[in-house]
Amino acid sequence: MDHQHLSAPESAQINPREPLYGAAALAVRDQLREPSALDSAVRVAREMLAAYGSTDYADHAAVAQAFGATRESLRILLRALGAETTTPPAAPAPPAERCPAAHPDDPTPCGGPVVVTVLDRHTAGVTGCEHHGARLLASIDGARVVPLPDAPEGAAIRVFKKADTLRPFAWQEAGR
Repeated sequence: MDHQHLSAPESAQINPREPLYGAAALAVRDQLREPSALDSAVRVAREMLAAYGSTDYADHAAVAQAFGATRESLRILLRALGAETTTPPAAPAPPAERCPAAHPDDPTPCGGPVVVTVLDRHTAGVTGCEHHGARLLASIDGARVVPLPDAPEGAAIRVFKKADTLRPFAWQEAGR
């Protein structure tokens, strides 16, 4: 019994060379077992619910983050249950003639489907393609960009980075 913690009471000391029986064996087994996929999915779902269960719906970025976390935890849960969908998510709708973020004086065509919302400092917003979203973001002081729920991964980041390289009202420059 040279591996025992001598300050523990005699009843709590376990000889590692002796087999375990009863409750002690079950406790050790439960500590050593790998969690199942379902156990992990339930843990993730509980963590997401705790983190995003009381989202401020006036904060569009928080809503987008909560939506993404909820979607991911549901996907993990469905996979653990063997019910994950094999159908890919629907592609964003093709752009209309011009997206709502396109300025009437901006002659450039849309750069793909509508994937982001550009919000001003008062949270008034307009949806747009990446190209016009970046141009609008560069032209409004205090604006921010959030992805739509079905936007491709990184759409808002690309818009933000592109806007950083543009001058405000870029369509008014020669060569546009």
